[in-house]
Amino acid sequence: MRLVSWNVNGIRAAMKKDFVQALEAMETDVLCLQETKAQDDQVAEALAEINGYHLYSNSAEKKGYSGTAVLSKTKPLSVQYDMGIEEHDQEGRVIAAEFEAFYLVTVYTPNSGNGLKRLDYRQQWDADFLAYLKQLEAIKPVVVCGDLNVAHKDIDLARPKPNYNKSAGYTQAEIDGLDNIVAAGFVDTFRDQRPEEIKYSWWSYRAGARAKNVGWRIDYFLVSESLQTSVKGVDILNDVMGSDHCPVQLDLSV
Repeated sequence: MRLVSWNVNGIRAAMKKDFVQALEAMETDVLCLQETKAQDDQVAEALAEINGYHLYSNSAEKKGYSGTAVLSKTKPLSVQYDMGIEEHDQEGRVIAAEFEAFYLVTVYTPNSGNGLKRLDYRQQWDADFLAYLKQLEAIKPVVVCGDLNVAHKDIDLARPKPNYNKSAGYTQAEIDGLDNIVAAGFVDTFRDQRPEEIKYSWWSYRAGARAKNVGWRIDYFLVSESLQTSVKGVDILNDVMGSDHCPVQLDLSV
């Protein structure tokens, strides 16, 4: 089973940038999208020409902001939206699709923002999201994918020192949040399979960052430890254009 996760930075914009061809080339069974920046009906309209997939989307109350979606060739056994926590459930950030062998959770983790003004909220989110994952995992194993808005280690961003504790996505508080998820039994599949490889999934639009590969690895596939041996391949598809993020891919034998 091939799973792909991609922050498309606006699904309507992505559809104008060879999204259909990219989807065909990836040959994925499930595609998880973050930052659709559209309401549910707009997501469905934008993806109307995509055939062979069941579509599920979760949009923010604020129009043109955040949002997630799942396209799956196999109809999930069930689909849940949000975490059931009022404080967190206004921005369309979480979808959980249940399959026979696992839950697949796609997430668009809140950014701590300019000046780290949302960092306190982000820390609460991280704690509550982990508790939510553990609730699901009590039923069956979990695969988590999406834009986690944090680079975990120095190897995961091109310029760690000038960004540490200054830039959203590389503060100790955010690193601790991901540390806690890993400590709770979720495996970072890319780093597990490729411990020394330098590869990024997001680049600023400023100063030609992508051409220079001045990037960050902030898009992930995490799996319950019980699924670790089922991971058959993992990659960051950084030759796929159309967003400031590129897709990340997981091949799972289940």
